[in-house]
Amino acid sequence: MRRLQHLRPADGATKSRLRRGCGRGSGQGGTSGKGHKGQKARTQVNPWFEGGQMPIQRRLTHRGFNNARFARTYQVVNVGQLNRFDDDTVVTPDLLKESGLVSSRQRPVKILGRGSLEKRVTVCAHAFSASASGAISAAGGAIEVLD
Repeated sequence: MRRLQHLRPADGATKSRLRRGCGRGSGQGGTSGKGHKGQKARTQVNPWFEGGQMPIQRRLTHRGFNNARFARTYQVVNVGQLNRFDDDTVVTPDLLKESGLVSSRQRPVKILGRGSLEKRVTVCAHAFSASASGAISAAGGAIEVLD
């Protein structure tokens, strides 16, 4: 019965390690298969070394860090657009999505101050501009900042 510990490669499937520099009878004595002299016959050359030519990491331009990939992008709603809701309504991102003012529930919402607000509403959003929070509180409403 065969067992896992008795398995071994088939005959001829593996070769023994080449022992370089072990005399002429090994076939790899003398120069150890490196030919005569030259840069490649000596110690290892770095793979990125280009023979003294200006290396590619110095030929190509390098620009600085850009923070755009980590910037937080808000969905913008203006204060004037909140007049469509009734008095004493709690305006949440879900309600804004249902009414078509924002396109996604996952992305954060920011309220900006363009327009005038005649309704008294409580607005829940991720960010408010100073003019928007002033306009909402002037109309008798309240703001609530979400995380």
